Amino acid sequence: MKLNELSPAEGSTKQRMRIGRGVGSGKGKTGGRGVKGQKARSGVAINGFEGGQMPIYMRLPKRGFTPRGQKTTSWVNLGRVAKAVEAGKLDPSNVTEETLVASGLVRNVRDGVRLLAKGDAPKNLNITVTGASKAAIEAVEKAGGKVTVTGAAKDTAAE
Repeated sequence: MKLNELSPAEGSTKQRMRIGRGVGSGKGKTGGRGVKGQKARSGVAINGFEGGQMPIYMRLPKRGFTPRGQKTTSWVNLGRVAKAVEAGKLDPSNVTEETLVASGLVRNVRDGVRLLAKGDAPKNLNITVTGASKAAIEAVEKAGGKVTVTGAAKDTAAE
């Protein structure tokens, strides 16, 4: 076998359609572009064009700002954690982000999980998360548990 004798397997490649090469080719005359108009010409870029009317994306007000590199965290409330512990889905002695996903409390971790204070904390909860609100940490500690925050210091700030 020689390199100049190699060829692709039969049927694995297809010839490209050569347009604008005569009526007999099946893609001659207008070359599959229909008849006249802006779309028949070369260099068309009309996404969002509304026939000269001010486009909707320019008519609507722009609000807000999203910084680049912003972290998106999933969050879970203490009340939902307590329900999962009561239902036997979670072991309160060792709750991590992975066990929260496995129990169905959090769909995915993203850049971490943040614990929020809505609801009552279960007794003796030992939880490790990326961030937690001050109120959530206080509630867990009042119920005899412990919160370990693995994220940056700004994640622990109250909401």
